[in-house]
Amino acid sequence: MTSNRDWTGQWALVTGASSGFGVDFATLLAEQGVNLVLAARRTEPMEALAAELRSRHGVQVRVEGIDLARAGAGVALKARLDAQGLAIDILINNAGYGLYGPLLSQPLDRTLDMLQLNTASLTELTHVFGTAMAARGRGHILLVASIGGYQATPTYAAYAASKAYVLLFGEALNAELAPQGVKVSVLSPGITATNFLAVSGQRPTLYQRLLMMKSRPVAALGLRALKAGTPSVVPGLGNKLTVWSARLAPRRLQTWMAARLMAN
Repeated sequence: MTSNRDWTGQWALVTGASSGFGVDFATLLAEQGVNLVLAARRTEPMEALAAELRSRHGVQVRVEGIDLARAGAGVALKARLDAQGLAIDILINNAGYGLYGPLLSQPLDRTLDMLQLNTASLTELTHVFGTAMAARGRGHILLVASIGGYQATPTYAAYAASKAYVLLFGEALNAELAPQGVKVSVLSPGITATNFLAVSGQRPTLYQRLLMMKSRPVAALGLRALKAGTPSVVPGLGNKLTVWSARLAPRRLQTWMAARLMAN
C-alpha cells in the first residue's frame, strides 16, 4: 500500500487550477509524481499547464472546465470523474475569490456568487469526495482559507466571514475524519503574490506590500501540513503575529485595526 507520505501515482483534484495558488499546487504535486485533475472555468490556461506538467514530470493530467460557483457543480464533477474511472486521493479545495469594498456597494449577485464558491461549493466538494475517501479508508483534503478568517474585516466583510467558515469547518473535519483515515488540513495565507487583489478590486496597501509572500512556498507549506495531518497552518512570521495579536485583542479593537490596515 502507498504510504501516507508517498503520493506517487495517486490522483489529486486541484480546484481553481487556472491561476495563482492552483498552478503552484498542481506543479508541486506533479513534482511528487501525483496525477492531476485540474478544474476551473477557464480551460485554456489549464490545458497549457497540463501539457507542461505531462512533459516535465511524466504524470497524467486531465482538464475539467466547470463553473464551481454553480450549485451542484461538485456532484457533477464527481460524476464526470467516476465515469472516467478516476478515484481522487487528494482534494485541494483552492477555488475562491474576494470582493473589496463596503458590502452595500457590491452587487448582491456578485457577493452571493462568491459565497457559493467559497463556502457552499467547497462544502459540496468536500462531502462528495470525502465520502469516497472515507469508504476507502484513506485520503487527504486541503482547504484554503485566509488569515482574514481569524477576524472581522471591514471592506472584506463577506469574504472574511466565508474564510472563517472554511477555517472552522476544516479544523472540525480534521477531528471527524481522522478515524476514517482521511487527513484534513486548513491553509490560511495572508496576502500573497497572486491575482487576488486584482480580482477583488483593491490596490495593495503598505501593510500588504510589506507582508506579501510568494505563492509557491505558501502552497508547499500547505502540502506539508496536509501530509502531516496538521489541522491548521498559517504561513509567514508576520501573518502568525497578526493572527496571534487578533486572539489577544478585544474584538472591537481587532475590527478597527483591520479596517485601518485594509484602507487604500
